[in-house]
Amino acid sequence: MRVRVGRRDEIDLIMKQDETLVFVEVKTRQGEVYGRPISAVNRAKRAVLSRAAIRYLKALRFPRRQFRFDVVEVIGTPEFKTPRELRHIENAFQLDRRYRIP
Repeated sequence: MRVRVGRRDEIDLIMKQDETLVFVEVKTRQGEVYGRPISAVNRAKRAVLSRAAIRYLKALRFPRRQFRFDVVEVIGTPEFKTPRELRHIENAFQLDRRYRIP
């Protein structure tokens, strides 16, 4: 389920673990011939996800809570009922330094 934040930003999943808000980016690839799926979460993508997270937190009026960015890698193709491999990378990256929480 994607969460739309503003007109052009979206976050794949927003979860909660204890008191931590978790913004999750899901990357799917058929295989790893061209690298791991997380490699697609480059500097530009991290900046977009950071902007979306700040917009989401702003809509919540910046609650005093911890948050982090996770990436879930899915390796496999749609014709298989289950992916060959799933990897959950906690705290995959930090908030882009261009953005701050007041």
